[in-house]
Amino acid sequence: MKNIFFAVIFLSSIMVFAQENNYNDAGPNKGKFFAYWGWNRGHFSRSDITFKGDNYNFTLSDVAAKDKPKPFGIYYFKIDEVTIPQTNFRVGYFIKENYTVSIGVDHMKYVMRNDQTVNINGSINLGGDFDGTYTNDAIVLTEDFLLFEHTDGLNYVNAEFSRFDNLDNWLQFKVKNIDINVTEGVGIGLLYPKTNTTLLGKERYDEFHVSGYGVSAHAGLNITFFKHFFIQSNLKVGYINMQDIRTTGSTTDTASQHFTFLENMYVFGARFGI
Repeated sequence: MKNIFFAVIFLSSIMVFAQENNYNDAGPNKGKFFAYWGWNRGHFSRSDITFKGDNYNFTLSDVAAKDKPKPFGIYYFKIDEVTIPQTNFRVGYFIKENYTVSIGVDHMKYVMRNDQTVNINGSINLGGDFDGTYTNDAIVLTEDFLLFEHTDGLNYVNAEFSRFDNLDNWLQFKVKNIDINVTEGVGIGLLYPKTNTTLLGKERYDEFHVSGYGVSAHAGLNITFFKHFFIQSNLKVGYINMQDIRTTGSTTDTASQHFTFLENMYVFGARFGI
């Protein structure tokens, strides 16, 4: 985590030295649109998850989760299967030579690790095997107790404000039709997950629902080819707070959690004027 932090600081510091009006091979940026598509890996902090409903109210402490990458395959490119992998989509506009506004979706996947042992506090009174009052008791998160995933997915729908700088002069990079750029910015948005949950023997639930909000910051390296096309690698850190997660078909059953995330993404796209 320390190495990632220093990498973000390094990328951000480059912006200070980049020239404000450096017109590269791609020409002026102001007034251009851009769009990109690509894929990501996600890393999540541990979080406390609270479950509430009729006859139960309990909190699981320091729950670990992972992402759910898929092996590379044709579904990475098929329109009807694009949500199978972890994907990123964004469209934006250069409001000034070095500044952009954009909207997009970070389609991450969040999977609670089953069979981990965590502490539980609260009470369950549903007439089942897990009934009781708990005070910092250890419990194993078996599948018959809880399955909890945002796998279609942990959808962070967000707007970003970013800076974009060409580094060719600073790096003394003079290869024609290839430009090296750096970008960094901040974002804010809503969480619209499709949460796949099986809780305490209740019927499985798996529907989209606006569940909370997120904030983020990112830094990335962009390489543009032949004025219009680019590949880009971004590192994004953020905070997600979801206070209204649906867990069953009943609106009285909810969950809440908040956690930080680290996302590294690899995308390709185009920059163009209209």
